[in-house]
Amino acid sequence: MIEVNNLCKNYGSKRAVQDISFTAKNGEILGFLGPNGAGKSTTMNILTGYLSATSGQVLINGADILESPSEAKKNIGYLPEVPPLYPDMTVDEYLNFVYDLKKCKLPRRSHLGEICELSRIDDVRKRVIRNLSKGYRQRVGLAQSLVGNPKVLILDEPTVGLDPKQIIEIRSLIKKLGKNHTVILSSHILPEVQAVCDRITVINNGRLIANDTAENLSHSLSADRKLCVQIEGPSKEVRSLLSSINGVQEIYEGKAVEKNVTEYEILPKEDCDIRREIFKRMAERNYPILLMRSSELTLEEIFLKLTTGDFYGENGGEK
Repeated sequence: MIEVNNLCKNYGSKRAVQDISFTAKNGEILGFLGPNGAGKSTTMNILTGYLSATSGQVLINGADILESPSEAKKNIGYLPEVPPLYPDMTVDEYLNFVYDLKKCKLPRRSHLGEICELSRIDDVRKRVIRNLSKGYRQRVGLAQSLVGNPKVLILDEPTVGLDPKQIIEIRSLIKKLGKNHTVILSSHILPEVQAVCDRITVINNGRLIANDTAENLSHSLSADRKLCVQIEGPSKEVRSLLSSINGVQEIYEGKAVEKNVTEYEILPKEDCDIRREIFKRMAERNYPILLMRSSELTLEEIFLKLTTGDFYGENGGEK
């Protein structure tokens, strides 16, 4: 649905984007990350047609954003970080204005009604936009991006400034939209990206440095593969059971978390998933597992590792 090939953008002698290539498929939510100044906003502006590339190609549903801009833009719904609202209009007036601006051919009344219901702004349709809360204005901005039912949604910081309840609602809506649209989501709230996105693309210094699922990135960048488990039962017997599991390389017995509950760090052999066997052995002896977590990196840790410069190849690309 979105195909980016060897994208470059120069501002005079400065190269802001350097030979970036990635794809986003239909029904996929792609998290697009990068530190300030990495070239993220430049890339998103090129994807939406607001900027032209110095070289390279962007295809939106097969249409070249440079050679066939009208055809490509028909497939794009865009929510910038600051929603493009007209504060003196009512919500209904604004959405009808966007409908006309996009030359939408869908049945006006039912189409706008569906969008308002989906965005949960039905109850403010007659209100002037300037009088709406930040959360409602953000939803109106999201609603305008859905006018015309575009195949691609590009959302830049869609939950910035919202309260926790509003953030949860917008996340839920994005996940719902991802079932029928291709979504590119840019956000500095990394737990949000991890909760919503199917795959993650990271750029730094204008270059693509990662393009994979959070799970795969965590596995490839983690220095170890330890499991941390808390098990209720006599530590000597629990340790003996753990040691008998095929695939266990080392066991480190830690602190007593509470009465008769001990924490263990278990290092499995490479490419061995021992979680199910641990569960089976402990269940057989009625030793409850109170916690089991991997020592692999969180998305925040992945992002920091990738953008410190330690994981570049010789040419600065993905390693």
